[in-house]
Amino acid sequence: MNIQLFKPKYRKEEILKEIEECLDLGWTGLGFKTNKFEEEFKTYANVPYAHYVASNTVGLQIAIKILKDANKWKSGDEIITTPLTFVSSNHSIAYNNLTPVFADVDDQLCLDLESIKSKVTKKTRAILFVGIGGNIGQYFEILKFCKENNLKLILDAAHMAGTKVNKIFDGIGSTLTQVGWDADVTVYSFQAVKNLPTADSGMICFKNEDYDILARKLSWLGIDKDTFKRTNEKGNYKWDYDVIDYGFKAHSNSIMASMGTVGLKYLDEDNSRRREICDLYEKAFKNNPKIKTIKHNPNCQSSRHLYQIQVSNRDNILEYLNNNNIFPGVHYKDNTQYEIYSYGFGTCPNAHKASDELISLPLHLFLTNKEIEYVIEKVNEAVNAWN
Repeated sequence: MNIQLFKPKYRKEEILKEIEECLDLGWTGLGFKTNKFEEEFKTYANVPYAHYVASNTVGLQIAIKILKDANKWKSGDEIITTPLTFVSSNHSIAYNNLTPVFADVDDQLCLDLESIKSKVTKKTRAILFVGIGGNIGQYFEILKFCKENNLKLILDAAHMAGTKVNKIFDGIGSTLTQVGWDADVTVYSFQAVKNLPTADSGMICFKNEDYDILARKLSWLGIDKDTFKRTNEKGNYKWDYDVIDYGFKAHSNSIMASMGTVGLKYLDEDNSRRREICDLYEKAFKNNPKIKTIKHNPNCQSSRHLYQIQVSNRDNILEYLNNNNIFPGVHYKDNTQYEIYSYGFGTCPNAHKASDELISLPLHLFLTNKEIEYVIEKVNEAVNAWN
């Protein structure tokens, strides 16, 4: 038995049926299924706009460029961010000639508001919040702080497809709704091991219609009409278009959208099973003082993309688990330990400590309860042997 950290689940027959329609029509690129997926995701997430792109990384890059240009930010202006994330979060800031400023994390591994406050300067323009593992942490407190201080809030929701919170409608009642509708922009990931897996793709969700229109142009090399739209419009000049910016070749395609459309139908069901697995881990480890489990905010229904623990002697424990055919992961290495972000080294002690102790345990839809019990047994053995 080899127990992997991730293993995506694809409903093959349904996906192939969607892809077959693309092949029959002869349209596998931008438009057609990408339009369908965007509309269905808007309904699911209760957002007015959603633009389907090639990855979360390029989605963040485009979103930050739009906010920078629209608000006349200058090169060198600052965005406060977390060091405990995949480097793409912070690269997207640097790609736009802005400066990532690192704030520390709390016990839930999300940005800590008090640390943010200590990092604000006259050059601060936005906060980039990463919902690690699907958690909201202090998201709503940070959202309030942004509104009070005229800062933009960028939500990196790479792990948050299906994370839900209560939203009030018309001041009357509330319902569980996908988190992120209230950020200035929210960017999702549908990369291969995410909760809504394709091969790789993402979604940019702005509140502002003009920004959504601009995102579509920028993701298609600055061209003001996509090919699918030009093909289906009437008139002698349907071939004609303008180019408003250099832009990027960053839109996604109908093959990826076929996978996403099917996956979206099962997202809530799949996340429910993830939460069941996390509950089994949580109950098993709660009485072991040598294991610190990472809690998720009880005010959200987390997508539970990750189940993380903190332990001493992490590398010895990982080796022990590997020797017993269990292959966990680490999310993430403190970004200030990388040369490119080393200017922030030592400024975020909580993140640095967590980076040295974190283990992400296997969490996917093919795990059986028997395999989960085996992982629990071996984790306890390793921790008790090495601590």
